[in-house]
Amino acid sequence: QVRLQESGPGLVKPSQTLSLTCAVSGDSITAGYDYWSWLRQRPRKGLEWMGAITYSGNTYYNPSLKTRTSISRDTSKNQFTLQVSSVTPEDTAVYYCAKGFKSDTQEADYWGQGLQVTVSS
Repeated sequence: QVRLQESGPGLVKPSQTLSLTCAVSGDSITAGYDYWSWLRQRPRKGLEWMGAITYSGNTYYNPSLKTRTSISRDTSKNQFTLQVSSVTPEDTAVYYCAKGFKSDTQEADYWGQGLQVTVSS
């Protein structure tokens, strides 16, 4: 059973850096030619793919977020991390991690349960 679990602060102040972690169990983030994504759903907006890290450690980002977003991993803990710098209230969203997300179908092999993050002073 593959499980993904997001963790991190639920409240972040404007201009700070948001940091979220996705802990993976039942699978290895370094195996299987897989890629591991971060997505978010902002109020009244659709699901937004933010970026991904592959089984080999390569990273890919949504061009609209690339300058503020960084994805990394800790293979010893089998987890990967999202950082978003200089956050504003527009970054308030439910953040998800996922395995094998496909942008054409908006589906993934596995999803985390989601984590509400609010940006507010």
